[in-house]
Formats: sequence, structure tokens, C-alpha cells
Amino acid sequence: MSDHGLTHDAFLGGLLHLWQPRDGYRAGVDPVLLAATIPAVSGQRVLELGCGVGAAVLCLGARVPGLILTGVEREATYAELAMRNGGSGLEVVHADIAELPLTLRQRQFDHVLANPPYWRRDASVAARNPTREAALGEETALSLWIEVASKRLAPKGYMHIIHRAERLPDLLAALPKDMGSIEVLPISARQGRAAERVIMRARKSGRADFRLHAPLVLHRGESHLDGDQYVQPVRDALRAGVALKF
Repeated sequence: MSDHGLTHDAFLGGLLHLWQPRDGYRAGVDPVLLAATIPAVSGQRVLELGCGVGAAVLCLGARVPGLILTGVEREATYAELAMRNGGSGLEVVHADIAELPLTLRQRQFDHVLANPPYWRRDASVAARNPTREAALGEETALSLWIEVASKRLAPKGYMHIIHRAERLPDLLAALPKDMGSIEVLPISARQGRAAERVIMRARKSGRADFRLHAPLVLHRGESHLDGDQYVQPVRDALRAGVALKF
């Protein structure tokens, strides 16, 4: 894809710039919020499944220097852009998560994250743009995303998944028995609104009790008429790469 079909967008207040297709799926707030919740420390190994142009994993890398970053992406255009965006700091594997190469299946990671497609196509209409559809339409079962993520985790490693709130039962049901210390962070647009997103955290061989956290509210005010200002912790995460605590 030539550069005239791309945009070069600032993330984290300009700490990170990403090449993205002008048309098709474009990274938004969700991968940035996902990255902000991961408690990584320098030297750890991180894998993102379905990394797209690398938004989530590179946001995490911008916040925590010294991470060993790997992304898997099925769509060739996005895999190429992830390579361009990450340079030598991001290993990109062009593969379907259902058919990972042996070299990757032999490795373990301290953190595995994913922002799987949100929409089940047995109950919604496919996007016209093929790359946008690949990012949004659930072709690979959500349960397989969870299975693959759990298999790639090292002992005591963390899985983080962001998804629509109504899919939380599916997320929890898909967790293998060796995944514990489950935490769920609901994400609501405004105070008093139902959660639209959730971030699920689980730990390999974790034994802590299940925790359902208070919702993370994104915006001040009761409606869009009150402005679209992010609350300070969210603004800090989006504009300055500050970590978000569960």
C-alpha cells in the first residue's frame, strides 16, 4: 500500500506514531486502554494476538521500555504496517492464530493480550471493507482466542482481553481450568450508564478469588451535551501513556 492510502497518527500524546490505512479498520481507544491495564515490567515477553498495525502492543512498549514484543497478524496489509510501525522493537508473525508456526508454539510469554473481533456475524451485518470486516467480524471463535492465549502463557503469566460487555459470559466460559485469579474491569461511557466494554484479566495457575471491579467511567458529564472530556485517569492513559489500575 502506497503512503497516500495511509495516515500517520499520533497516539499517547505523540509518544507513538502509527501508520494506518486511510480506509478500513483503524485503531481507536480500545487497544490503548487495553495496553494501559497490563502490569508489565522491563525484560518481560509480551505477545499480542491479532495485533493489527501494532497499536496495543506498541502502546505498551512505549510505556514500559525494555519489553520483548511479538505480534501475530493474519491480514498481510496490517502485518506489514505493524512491522513498519514497530521496526526492530516488534517481531511480527504473519499467521492465523489458529495455525501458529511451530517456532511460536514452542515459546511462552509473560503477557498475552488480544482485542478480538467484536461482532458475531450470525447476528449482525458484515462490513463492506474486507480489512475492516476482518478486524470486526468474528470469524475465529472467541473460545479459540482464549485457548491460544492461555497456551502461550508462561506459569504465572497474565492474559488480558478487551471485548463487548455482553460477551463476558463467553469469555469466562472459555477460560481453561488452569487460568485463575480472574478480574473483570467494566468500561462505561458515562456515570450511570451500562458498561459497553470489559477487560478480562486472568493468570496462569492463579488462585486468587474472582474480582469484579467498579466500572471505569470514560467521560465526565451525563450526556454528550456536557462535553466529551475524559476523566483524568483515562486522559492520562490516552494522552501520556500512564498506566490504568484495575
